[in-house]
Amino acid sequence: MTILETERLTLRKLSVDDAPFMLDLLNQPSFIQFIGDRGVRTLDDARDFIAKRYIPAYERLGFGIYLTSLKEDQTPIGICGLVKRDGLDDVDVGYAYLPKYWSKGYASESVSAVLAYARDELGIHRILGITTPDNTGSIRVLEKAGLKFERMVTLPGEEADLKLFAMDV
Repeated sequence: MTILETERLTLRKLSVDDAPFMLDLLNQPSFIQFIGDRGVRTLDDARDFIAKRYIPAYERLGFGIYLTSLKEDQTPIGICGLVKRDGLDDVDVGYAYLPKYWSKGYASESVSAVLAYARDELGIHRILGITTPDNTGSIRVLEKAGLKFERMVTLPGEEADLKLFAMDV
């Protein structure tokens, strides 16, 4: 089910059928470095990850992380959407892309669409973004979308400090 379309992208809810793509994405060195090792090593792990982490969010919150695909041929290239994290008062925008699709504007395009969707369809008026301090690409995406650095935060159960960005939408 398509949630959003942009000029070049389609965003839809993830399903367990997306396990092969998610297995690849979650095991990219860049994903592990900047987001974290989710311990997903097999297709069954990936199916469980989707079923336990993403699908319940759609049902419980009415939003979540969406598979992002090229509109022209539906090739999956990444994920982008909204997350409600423990330790943060507001919803944050999250995204990750396969490295071969970096620096093509896809993250900015999808983040902008998700922010508009949050405001116009979900009635969310404040959006956060978090990233590791050394993830310059992600920082650029957040700033380009209009989020401003507010402070450093540490999420519950985590040790690393993260940069927290925010904007009123």
